[in-house]
Amino acid sequence: MNDRTREDQWFLENEKHLVDAARVAREKREAERRTREKEEERRKLKDLHFMKCPKCGHDMKEKVVEGVSVEQCTFCEGIYFDAGELEQALLRKADQNRSMLRKLLGV
Repeated sequence: MNDRTREDQWFLENEKHLVDAARVAREKREAERRTREKEEERRKLKDLHFMKCPKCGHDMKEKVVEGVSVEQCTFCEGIYFDAGELEQALLRKADQNRSMLRKLLGV
């Protein structure tokens, strides 16, 4: 093998490594960009819907009744429980449940 052929061979191999490294770096940047875009989209959706009534879309306020935190719509007055809060409320004694229900309803 002459010097020219070895030189060409070396450049071909080196270019292949450089192209592969550039491809890997580009794929990594694209994956990071997609991740950032997804996180940004999640944040925007949360900002649009956080503490909004699922029924009418108005703002909700948090209210603590008998040690249970509930969200109540400021417009339609719907009452919403987070995961586990309803079970926590239902596990109370019957007379405590009636008292809590009266407070929730404002009766």
